[in-house]
Amino acid sequence: MVADTSDEAVAAAKELQKQTGTGWWVVKAQIHAGGRGKGGGVKLAKTLDKVKEKAGAIIGMQLITPQTGPQGKKVNKVLIAQDVYYPGPNKTAEFYMSVLLNRQTGRNIIMYSTEGGMDIEEVAAHTPEKIFKEEVDPKVGLQGFQTRKIAFNLGLSGNAFKEMTKFVAALYAAYINSDSSMFEINPVLKTSDDKIIAVDAKVNLDDNALFRHADYAAMRDKTEEDPTEVEASEHDLNYVKLDGNVGCMVNGAGLAMATMDIIKLAGGEPANFLDVGGTANAARVEKAFRIILKDPNVKAILVNIFGGIVRCDRVAQGIVDAYKSIGEIPVPIIVRLQGTNADEAKKIIDQSGLKVFSAILLKEAADLVAKVIK
Repeated sequence: MVADTSDEAVAAAKELQKQTGTGWWVVKAQIHAGGRGKGGGVKLAKTLDKVKEKAGAIIGMQLITPQTGPQGKKVNKVLIAQDVYYPGPNKTAEFYMSVLLNRQTGRNIIMYSTEGGMDIEEVAAHTPEKIFKEEVDPKVGLQGFQTRKIAFNLGLSGNAFKEMTKFVAALYAAYINSDSSMFEINPVLKTSDDKIIAVDAKVNLDDNALFRHADYAAMRDKTEEDPTEVEASEHDLNYVKLDGNVGCMVNGAGLAMATMDIIKLAGGEPANFLDVGGTANAARVEKAFRIILKDPNVKAILVNIFGGIVRCDRVAQGIVDAYKSIGEIPVPIIVRLQGTNADEAKKIIDQSGLKVFSAILLKEAADLVAKVIK
């Protein structure tokens, strides 16, 4: 159960105690990053007072993990869960398991390991023989012999073996039915009484399928996302913030990737990925400029537009209008327009009287980027 305050955490713990009959809990920070335990974001609590204490300490903290970067992420919520590492007749065991698409074969793949609870990247790097893979043909689906093979490779027997085959089938069904691009359980726990439980999970949903899953879309927590990226998505701009010093405004994802390569070859570092799409009108260009300029690290902006669907002269006029609407833009702008009416577009930029450098060839744009950032 999710809690926003320490009092809600205690209420959740009491409810879980009614349901499970056990009085030990785990308090987990809810942020979009892994490695939370290493940063102090996962704590055990054996009394209700400890639940309140641990939740109060975690909520509001700036949690730093290997995946958050040095700035960390603020924790707004915690998950209160039953502690399933209880004593019993057998030993507990932790496994790793994930389902994702193998794009080379066009098949889904179940990847699993006996080394659960650890960084799977470290296991892959140092002991790759401990990672198993089972490919599933999407035309026929997961077969019973495959679930049994997985349970066998994990060294299970008896009731734990049966429970694992059910678990694998349920996990694969969840992956398919939720239109996920990745479904990762780490660890999958074999409890001391041979139950199989998903202790922690990470799920990546395919945004293109969210129209089929309104209930999932409603669960989106925008406080966990970069506010600039959220603002960009609200204006149908594909924007991803990066750590560089040259802002990019491009139409088309492939051209955006090439533009970032050009920036690096010129000695700069891309500050963002921003695809304005095929309708780069004045309003859209202005919004893109404003979003790029929210990054204080941006020292120059490279606009690289191919005029296929949209005419270059219209884009150029949009850039001029956007520039005048925003006012003085504090960083130099390099504009490279190629395609339909590219020559007319260059004239519009050159005659605007604005602090804008125009280019037609990609090499020219790269040289101008190198010049202005130096």
